[in-house]
Amino acid sequence: MDKTLPQEYYKQLEEIQVADFVLIELTLYLDTHPTDTQAIEQYNQFAHYSKQLKEKFESAFGPLQQGSLNRTPEFWAWKSGPWPWQV
Repeated sequence: MDKTLPQEYYKQLEEIQVADFVLIELTLYLDTHPTDTQAIEQYNQFAHYSKQLKEKFESAFGPLQQGSLNRTPEFWAWKSGPWPWQV
């Protein structure tokens, strides 16, 4: 696949990676501090933000991960985008 991807593709993908990194770190923290209500609130905010970022990305560029909606009923969109190792 030899597609040139727009800069917005990489920008949105990086935003998703940052949000998901924060979620991983908060998960690890909450494993050892399960009653920290401020961390729980922050986790929930980032989980919602990550979901919004992924929906925005997928509506513009197609499925991001297994379990993503196939937004194009005319064809299987999963194979349309670049594979993770191609970006």
